[in-house]
Amino acid sequence: MNIYVDFDDCLCETAKHFSGLAAELFGKDVPYEKIRYFDLQKSFSLTEDQYEKMMIEGHTPEVLLSYEETPGAVETINDWIDEGHEVFIITGRPNSAYEASREWLDRHGLERVRLYCLNKYGRDSFIKNSDFNLELEDYYRMHFDYAVEDSPSAFRFFDHLPELKVMVFDRPWNEECELPGANFRRCFDWKTIKELVG
Repeated sequence: MNIYVDFDDCLCETAKHFSGLAAELFGKDVPYEKIRYFDLQKSFSLTEDQYEKMMIEGHTPEVLLSYEETPGAVETINDWIDEGHEVFIITGRPNSAYEASREWLDRHGLERVRLYCLNKYGRDSFIKNSDFNLELEDYYRMHFDYAVEDSPSAFRFFDHLPELKVMVFDRPWNEECELPGANFRRCFDWKTIKELVG
């Protein structure tokens, strides 16, 4: 089987760090549990300049490497690989975050997974024709049997795979989201994901 896994807030606790960062940089006190939108600019009521500053700070190598693992993620993914499945980490992080993201995976025992930066949100900082960057036309040629994703904004990237089973990692910003179909299942932890994938 081929399994798609999103990076931020599926593998690691990115939003929890950004909650602290918004408070530290701008005095915006929005606890993680109160983050209602995947769009952090909207969740933290930031100006364009504030949002840009926060995103730059949040994507520095030292910060990316400091993110805590989501409990159970590494163990589950390594079990899948041991069982012969292919796991692809497909992140919307910009190309500039690739090296630190790859290092995070390696440090956490995920040396065997493939990491790709997918231009999910139309950022202009992606490098074309690299070994790790995916443009949408490349991505749409790939096939997955299962996906682990937290962002409602990314669900549209699964429309071309009607048989795909999507494990929606439960997060505050997707709690009120209506899931697109019966093949989308809300999961509260990696134990549940592992049981559903089998």
